[in-house]
Amino acid sequence: MQTEKVIDHIVNWLKEYATNAKCKGFVIGVSGGIDSAVTSTLCAKTGLNLLCLEMPIHQGENQVTRADRHIDWLMNNFSNVSRQAVNLTPVFDSLVAAFPKVENEEERFMSLANTRARLRMTTLYYFAALEGYLVAGTGNKVEDFGVGFYTKYGDGGVDLSPIADLLKTEVYELGRVLGVNQDIMDAAPTDGLWGDSRTDEDQIGASYPELEWAMKMDDQGRIAADFSGRENEVFSIYKKLNTANKHKMIPIPICEIPEQLK
Repeated sequence: MQTEKVIDHIVNWLKEYATNAKCKGFVIGVSGGIDSAVTSTLCAKTGLNLLCLEMPIHQGENQVTRADRHIDWLMNNFSNVSRQAVNLTPVFDSLVAAFPKVENEEERFMSLANTRARLRMTTLYYFAALEGYLVAGTGNKVEDFGVGFYTKYGDGGVDLSPIADLLKTEVYELGRVLGVNQDIMDAAPTDGLWGDSRTDEDQIGASYPELEWAMKMDDQGRIAADFSGRENEVFSIYKKLNTANKHKMIPIPICEIPEQLK
């Protein structure tokens, strides 16, 4: 990959899109992970305003620290960057208290994890509307179009997606060239929605390089029976998630009314 040229291409694309939309800049949620670090840096390089939001909800201290350091680094290197901390933990706790109790606590935990992402999306759009900014998404290609590893109308609710055509390994390559802090480069990817230390790989059952391989095999029309051992396991994980999360990756279904019924 011609990394520096890819960086220039994305930065120019971001700037042109915002200018044509008559928006003054971008707002992004910074989590302490590689995707938000790379995306926020790309937005900063446009020269347009960038507002970085920190939105902890019972967040692990290491995630908060990485996010803080990254925003500090951005503000030290780009004069167009500002920050805003919004503690969403009390909001989340109040919402949880208002919900009725359920018997299946496992299903409740998943629903509440997605609720965290949707609270953050609401917060991002509040500031975007206030400032005349665009909400920049942080999803990569494997998450957005492979396994659907994001929350519908949560971190999937954005105005534009600068890195959605890049595999996770390619995002890391951009991070290296952009000079993203080493602690972020070294951190295991996590969605940060559970209030514990579980990683993306813990949840999915496969690493991003493995999923990238499976995505490539699927694009070639391969099937699980073509593989054995770990390859069969990884490909099956990929296909299961790709199928289950297809509803996130396609346009909202519309019930089209036949003309003769109108």
